[in-house]
Amino acid sequence: MNTFDAPTIEYFTVSPILIVLGVATLGVLIEAFVPRGRRYLVQVVLSLVGLLAAIVTTVIVFNRLNPGAKTPKGGKVVAMGALAADGPALFCWLLILVLAVLSVLLFAERHLEGGVTSFAGQAAALPGTEAEREASTKGLEHTEVFPLLMFAVAGMLMFPAAIVLLAVCVALEVLSLPLYLLCGLARRRRLLSQEAAMKYFLLGAFSSGFFVYGIALVYGYSGSMEFAEIAEAVSAQTGSEGLLLGGIALMAVGLLFKVGAVPFHNWTPDVYQGAPTAVTAFMAASTKVAAFGALLRLFYVAFGANRTEWLPMIWIVAILTMVVGSVLALTQTDIKRLLAYSSIAHAGFILTGFLGIRSLNVVPGGSLTGISAVLFYLTTYAFTTIAAFALVTVVRDGGGEATSLARWQGLGKESPLVAGLFAFLLLAMAGIPLTSGFTGKWAVFAAALSAGAWPVVIVAVLASAVAAYFYVKVIVLMFFSEPIGEGPSVTNPSVLTGSVIAVGVAATLLLGIVPGSLIDLLGRVGVFIR
Repeated sequence: MNTFDAPTIEYFTVSPILIVLGVATLGVLIEAFVPRGRRYLVQVVLSLVGLLAAIVTTVIVFNRLNPGAKTPKGGKVVAMGALAADGPALFCWLLILVLAVLSVLLFAERHLEGGVTSFAGQAAALPGTEAEREASTKGLEHTEVFPLLMFAVAGMLMFPAAIVLLAVCVALEVLSLPLYLLCGLARRRRLLSQEAAMKYFLLGAFSSGFFVYGIALVYGYSGSMEFAEIAEAVSAQTGSEGLLLGGIALMAVGLLFKVGAVPFHNWTPDVYQGAPTAVTAFMAASTKVAAFGALLRLFYVAFGANRTEWLPMIWIVAILTMVVGSVLALTQTDIKRLLAYSSIAHAGFILTGFLGIRSLNVVPGGSLTGISAVLFYLTTYAFTTIAAFALVTVVRDGGGEATSLARWQGLGKESPLVAGLFAFLLLAMAGIPLTSGFTGKWAVFAAALSAGAWPVVIVAVLASAVAAYFYVKVIVLMFFSEPIGEGPSVTNPSVLTGSVIAVGVAATLLLGIVPGSLIDLLGRVGVFIR
């Protein structure tokens, strides 16, 4: 007689994911049943309350599991062996949720567009048609963006915690599909936004196809989808090495695409430029955290025993990413494209820290390992970049955001505060001392040097010098160039965008001056359970 065993789910441990998914589903029902005029307030409040509840439960779960406090393998395998609730995963959860709260505030901003959000009033209306003009005249808003954001956040939470290849694949698609839609919903420059969404969707679909094919090859090699069993098969060298290396290469394509690494970076500048700036900020900050968390776990848990085979590939990708991102940023005339190439270069810097992970068998002791150095850099970069894009939204011209660098000339005279804050964030991205960017670069460079990757560190230092040039060029443009025509204008944002800017700038400053507490925490918890 066949028996059925009910699955065992540690509901409280995975409650942050369940809360976010529940809020996203409830948000869809709100779109169906709540009158249009009330949806905005209901969606914003629901999203913020759900994310704050998820943050609280994440902190409680962290304290209960106490990863890194007593054993080098603190944490717990949950959801029938599909997810790992360990130090890196829980830290990524907390960081993604905080960034999601800031992103909801950017999504909810109405003051900059004259009483409506920056999202299209009717996405189904063709640009330039009467239907679009009518939607704009009536002040219609796409409040569906809030449940879409929540679904993306749920996928991002699953991504760095998944320890089964199928779970990784599901998380990848859950976080990607909402982003494809969000990129095409800009209220202004609709054609550019829709082009960005189409490019992102098509290239993302191809990268997902590579990823799934890689899963098939790895399964053919190991006979399992679970990271632990794959690691055992790799250690025992039980299968065809061609299958393994092919699977690793194809899966790397899918994950390196998500972080915007060269040569899988071509989507980044077009999508960052065309998407609504609030969506760009969300992608630039949160997606990198989730994708690098998944990349670390996959390569150092499942494929760690094969490290000598795939490490040269990461060396090459890291070098190319830093060089291409830094050099091509020099020629950009659009601030969002410049920040996009800056994001590519930062992906290379993070990959430099990726090279510093020599072993998973590290006893937590408060010092930075490769894993914790990468997590620290992700934290510093995420807060800096989300604040930078928030500042981009307040610099305006007659047709909306003034993203052309020519329109930023003389910004220091129009608004010294906005120009000064943006200059500070650019200096942090350049890695100037007393900013979080300097501390983050020091952490990943030190980790790579300790593992013998000094050639990559040399390239990283040179790339940082090149990057500093185009950051300083923008600062000179703002403070020492005469404005063209009437010059740039700055629209005072509401408390929503102002809060995002304040939090991002404060985190950039504090993590540059007093990073010790976060470094100690990551030094203790930066160890994968499996």
